[in-house]
Amino acid sequence: MSRIIFWLALAFLVIFAVRSKIRQAQKRHEQQFRQPPAAGQQPPPQPGRPARAAQAADAETMLQCAHCGIFYPASETVQARGRDYCSAAHATLPAA
Repeated sequence: MSRIIFWLALAFLVIFAVRSKIRQAQKRHEQQFRQPPAAGQQPPPQPGRPARAAQAADAETMLQCAHCGIFYPASETVQARGRDYCSAAHATLPAA
């Protein structure tokens, strides 16, 4: 009889410890989403929004050079004769 009580008490303590750890992890997770991000840091991904979608929103548009065909960020474009080029050197070359 004492062995049964021992095993029941041990099982109860294990279940209690596991549930306590789960509650602590949930509280830490909730606090992480409540705190505003520090300056210069990206906010943590939202629960319904995957991290990949957040990265895609931050991605820059890529353009293709009219001369060599290489892809480059739109912020680095050099426009000439109504076309986009990857560098000033390619913009000055005769059209192919």
